[in-house]
Amino acid sequence: MIRVLIADDSAFMRKVLSDLFSSRPDFQVVGTAINGQDAVQKVAALKPDVLTLDINMPVMNGLEALKIIMENTPLPVVMLSSLTKSGTEETIKALELGAVEFVNKPDGSISKINDIADEIVEKCHAAIRANMRSVTRDISYKNSLNEHEPLHLSLFNHRDKLVVIGTSTGGPKALQSVITKLPASLPCGVLVVQHMPAGFTKSLANRLDELSAIHVKEAEQGEEIKPGWVYIAPGNYHMRVLNSLKGKVISLGQDPPIGNHRPSVNALFESVAPFGRSIVAVIMTGMGCDGSIGMKKISDAHGYVIAEDKSTCVVYGMPKAVVDMGIADEVLPVNRIADAIVEAVKRIY
Repeated sequence: MIRVLIADDSAFMRKVLSDLFSSRPDFQVVGTAINGQDAVQKVAALKPDVLTLDINMPVMNGLEALKIIMENTPLPVVMLSSLTKSGTEETIKALELGAVEFVNKPDGSISKINDIADEIVEKCHAAIRANMRSVTRDISYKNSLNEHEPLHLSLFNHRDKLVVIGTSTGGPKALQSVITKLPASLPCGVLVVQHMPAGFTKSLANRLDELSAIHVKEAEQGEEIKPGWVYIAPGNYHMRVLNSLKGKVISLGQDPPIGNHRPSVNALFESVAPFGRSIVAVIMTGMGCDGSIGMKKISDAHGYVIAEDKSTCVVYGMPKAVVDMGIADEVLPVNRIADAIVEAVKRIY
């Protein structure tokens, strides 16, 4: 039985969510909280298995409550987020603070909430499988921009080099650990697929850009991939790489989801597999096995494969699939992946 605490300032939402969880045989609602301060107190008193947490609440908002909870009584947290500009930015901050998952919070009727009922339940199930030691591990970013010496590499062949990264649950925090440590002088582009709905990937890109020496942006259709830039696939779009007269360019498409994912890690990885030895591919925390098929093709083409170690994964699913196939050249904790990327890129001639 999964014991859930619901924190929301809306009596309507508390009732709807309570009814939702109570209708499921594997959930028990142990309480509700009307604001962040109430949530902090009830987490400590009731010790639930999972918390659903609204962001915008009086007295103490969800971000303030989340910070206190993760410092004192950490547990899996699923955020309820709004698809406004401020809402997406706050969601990214919540994921940085340790929230495991988030759900777009609809406005209005019960019918709209019923449309996302399965998603709420699925993400709470995923959250309780999270490695909370990894979620709450204190990773310092203060010196990340100066950890690498400048790369004294010729840029004449940068078009032949590419780094690709795939991640899902726990990914925003893992990406912060990796992307913020990449040097601005990295002589190739980096492409990232993070499972995330439309509206949130731009905020994620902007946040990483603020923290990083390397440039970070949400990818756009047809743009040339440049060295020293990170491109994040927009939510609801597959991202692939194509060769053109001006070099490698980004192709975005809304063809059907692959394995229930759009963007799909496999779509990106399979598109770069023909580039063979010039590819450094990274798979990080996430549920399921998205990316494993594409990673096998990259490995078969003699690309370099890096998988995140179980010890730092929030959910050890996607990297496990790659490790279990025996194709990972390196299996590393998240705080060592940036160094490994830099070294692997150096070896590409």
